[in-house]
Amino acid sequence: MSHTAIKDARPAAPARDSLSRRGLPRWAQPVFAVVSIALGIAIGVAAGWQSRVQWGLISALLFVVISYVTTSVVENRRQAKDRLATSVVWVCFVLAVIPLLSLIWVTVSRGVKALNGYFLTHSMAGVPGFETGGGVYHALVGTLEQVGLAALISVPIGLLTAVYLVEYGKGALAKAVTFFVDVMTGIPSIVAGLFILSIMLIADLQPSGFMGALALTILMIPVVVRSTEEMLKLVPNELREASLALGVPKYRTILKVVIPTAVGGISTGVMLAVARIAGETAPIMLLVFGSQLINTNPFEGAQSSLPFYIWEQYRVGSEASYDRAWSAALVLIAFVMLLNLVARGIARWKAPKTGR
Repeated sequence: MSHTAIKDARPAAPARDSLSRRGLPRWAQPVFAVVSIALGIAIGVAAGWQSRVQWGLISALLFVVISYVTTSVVENRRQAKDRLATSVVWVCFVLAVIPLLSLIWVTVSRGVKALNGYFLTHSMAGVPGFETGGGVYHALVGTLEQVGLAALISVPIGLLTAVYLVEYGKGALAKAVTFFVDVMTGIPSIVAGLFILSIMLIADLQPSGFMGALALTILMIPVVVRSTEEMLKLVPNELREASLALGVPKYRTILKVVIPTAVGGISTGVMLAVARIAGETAPIMLLVFGSQLINTNPFEGAQSSLPFYIWEQYRVGSEASYDRAWSAALVLIAFVMLLNLVARGIARWKAPKTGR
């Protein structure tokens, strides 16, 4: 065998990998976070900054810088860029979660002071605002009735509108409907209240929970339309084509195939829309007027609601009214959270089951 053949038969030397074989351990990121927090606090104290927000922002910046520099030295530039993107995502996540956790903590810590069975089962009838006692029952009843009426009106309208846009809508009319739905999505709640108020003045109608529900309906319809439209678009066209190929009419295909397939996502969108309108205050102030008494008839007389009750108690300005306002806010948050849990439960229940 020639010398050249022997040389070619030797195993080739392993090419140098572009990625370094050295790597940071898994506990490196938590250590970077602890070091960054310590340095941020130290810099804030040394600079005389009293705000913890400033300390947190300095710590977040140091965390990103330390992660990038350390990864560049220990590993390589490519891994450092990946670590930089990951660090920025984690910092943004923490910056978004901290205010939410702070809000929940403050609401729970202050809301439990007046929250008890008596508070949930009594109204403010005969109780001066600056004294202790009273409850939120009348506001809770008003919220349930007003939101329920709004959902009863807006869900069928929103569902049928979405079905039209996805299954039938073509041409100028569909474009016009889509445009107005987009416009209505961003309409301020006070504008919806003023619109219903103008109708009340023209028709000589009295304030009631139903008037507030009409304003909430205006705010809820575009959310239902948008969420339902997106869910219907996710239904595979093959299901529609298979049903139509069997001779099933289109309307029955929509009722028996399309909507049942998307009902989990539709239910989630409806629940989120309900949660969105449950905290509206401006339309209630204009159209319902509020009341200290229990009014179970939403079609006659003034009514209260949880957002209006919170504003009303905060306006009084006494320690007892502040406690009632925080407790009502906690009840409202629990109500919205319950709706979100119900929406997630329905979405999981109706999700397609995959076999193993």
